[in-house]
Parts: sequence; structure tokens; C-alpha cells
Amino acid sequence: MSVSALESKRLEAVLKGDEEVEVVGTGTDAVAYALMLADIDVTSAYPIRPYGGVMQTVARLIADGYMKAEYIVAAHEHDQFEIVKHASAVGARTFVGSSGVGWLLAIEAIVAISTDRYPVVALIGNRALDDPGAYGVEHNDALMVRDVGWLLVWVDTAQEALDTTLIAYRVAEDPRVMLPVGISMDGAFLTHSEHVFKIPPKSKVQKFLPPYDLGNRRLHPSNVISVAPQVNEDWVTELRKQMDEAMKNARKVIEEAYRDFAKIFGRDYGNPFVEPYMVEDADVVMVGMGTVSKPIKEAVRRLRAKGEKVGFLRIRWFRPFPTDDIIRYLSGVKVVAVVDRDYSFGSPFDGGAVFTEIRSALYEADHRPLMMNFIGGLGGREITYNDAINMFNMALEAARKGKVEQRVIWYGVRE
Repeated sequence: MSVSALESKRLEAVLKGDEEVEVVGTGTDAVAYALMLADIDVTSAYPIRPYGGVMQTVARLIADGYMKAEYIVAAHEHDQFEIVKHASAVGARTFVGSSGVGWLLAIEAIVAISTDRYPVVALIGNRALDDPGAYGVEHNDALMVRDVGWLLVWVDTAQEALDTTLIAYRVAEDPRVMLPVGISMDGAFLTHSEHVFKIPPKSKVQKFLPPYDLGNRRLHPSNVISVAPQVNEDWVTELRKQMDEAMKNARKVIEEAYRDFAKIFGRDYGNPFVEPYMVEDADVVMVGMGTVSKPIKEAVRRLRAKGEKVGFLRIRWFRPFPTDDIIRYLSGVKVVAVVDRDYSFGSPFDGGAVFTEIRSALYEADHRPLMMNFIGGLGGREITYNDAINMFNMALEAARKGKVEQRVIWYGVRE
């Protein structure tokens, strides 16, 4: 389906003018518009919900002349990621995406993209892993690659999805980093829901995002290099250490990117890594990622009106992990309650992945708060405002008693 006359007028405005325009669209639409502004060269597509909205909107934008990019339909998800890996190697700015088990089907190529240090940007439309089949959101698909060199970021609005896509290219392609970025977006709750968001003018994007340049690592007949050689015990350790340094460098690069983004676009996200909400004097702080922030923030407002000192901390960047910010915002509170839209079977204390990482980060804190873990919202089940109130009440009771009766709670499980 072609773009409407109104959308055509708006797209012309952002591509040729200096003013941003306001539109209504899904979270995946917002990512597609960011790809248009970023002038990607190659995208490889294979349908799987809930990420698929991006490939549909990109296809429409290319067909109607608003994007000039190679659109390659892959045979399956593994092919998708192999295509963008090789395109990135020869100097093309690339985009790819998938969800759930599709993301994991590509795991061999996903690992190679990071270890070969190609700055691919991918959308992960968070979805439960089969079996049993479920299209609803869980975070385990993205978290499966948390230890192999991908930078991971979660968004919770369409506007943040668009802006973060532009920031992701800026960070990934920085010579100090050269690592891929996975942008995680909660399936259905953000991928398919419609939001009002603003598309910035391309002139501002060009100021913010330099052209992609691999330098002397670009694969070309005139530049004789070796890519992914068989080095075994001779050099693997040194290459892994280089990736470790790149991930550490990413913290500074992310800070620079958000600072420059605020100057150029006028949208300031404050702390790039986390979003604190009424945490300054809180006794109890809930922590989560993605769209779970909406009902929890509403619960914070209602409980604050009743005099309860509660707050919320949303994690944006999970890799690199915001250790210093976790200590800064959480070490002084009485109880930290982590909401995990994931599971980590057999983990320490049988908690979720986010709970375990936060507990580890707080080990170095001068004051370690009591910690609780709510595992919920799996398979796309909603975490409602009333759920958030119930979770806060349990955490507030622990704060009053000075102890946690049950550390990990699978919330809302039917017996």
C-alpha cells in the first residue's frame, strides 16, 4: 500500500526541510522512519511477528521513493544476519531484525557479527520463546546474547524507538566501539500500538550521524585483509580482550551520543542508561525494562499521593550494564523490587536475569538494600496498574518489617 497524500507531504518535509513533523504510528513504524533518515544501504528481511512491521514499512518507503536501499528477502533468519554481516564488511550501513525463536535461529551469525566487530543495528521485537507457542512479549530472546558482545538497549515509547535507532548507529559505528546494537521493543505493547511521535528533519540527522566508515578494515579487493581467521589458542584471548575494551569504551561513547543528540534535536533523555522516576527520597524502588514502566509509574503517582515513599528505575541500556547508576540510585533505599519479564532457571536464588545482575552490582555498595524479585508478564500477559500496586504493597511491607519473607515471587501464577 502506498503512502497517503498527507504522509507523503510530511515525509517530503522531513527529507527536504528543517522542521520535524508529528505523526501517528507504531513503534516499528518509528524505527522504519529512523532507518530512512539514517540512509541505510542494505536491509535483509524475513517475516516473523512482532518485529515484522519494520520490514513492511521500510518496503513501502523504498517502493514509494523515500528510501534508497537494497531490500533483500532472506530464506530464513540465519540468512538475514549473514547478509547484513557481509554487507557491513564491505562498508554498507545495515539493518536487520527478528523476534523470539527467529532471533535464536540466527545465533551463529549473531555471534559472528559481534566477534568480527561489525556495527550492525538490529531490532528485537521481544517475544516468548517456543514451545509452547506464544506471540506475546518476554525478554529472554534478547537476553540470550547478553554475554557475546552485543550492546543491548530497551525502549518504551515510539519516540524513544526512533531516537534510539539513530543513537544506536552513532554508537555502534564509533571507531572506539565497532560493536552491534540490539534495540529491544516489547512485542504488541509497543511494536503494534500506535503513538504520537515526531520525525526530525534529515538535515539534523546528517549533523548527528557521520557516514559509516570501516577504515582499513573494509573488505575490498584493493585492501588485502583477513576476516575471521582460524587463530585458536594463539590469538583468541587477545581478540576477546579487545571486545571487552570496546564494550567499556561504549559507556563514554553512549554518553557523548546522548549529549550531542540533545543539542541537535532538542530532546534530552537525561541519564542515557537509566530513567529514574521519583527515586530521590524513596524507601522502596521498583526496577524494570521496557513498557512495564507505564503501569508502574502510575502506581508510583497514586502511592505518592497517599504518602508512600516509592519510586521506579527503568533500565535502558542492559549492555553495557549501568553498574554505577544502579549503585547511585538504589544503594540507599530500604527495598529494591525487580520486575523481570524473563526467567533464568537455576540462577542464584532462582531469580530473573535483571534481578541477578542488579544484586551483583549492589554487592559493592556501602549499603545493600533488601531485594525482591517479581517474575511476571510472561508470554504477553499484562502487568496492570493493580498488579504494580500489589507488588509495591508487598515491598512496602518488607520495608516495614526489615526483612523479605519470600525473595522471588512468580507473580500471578495460577495454582
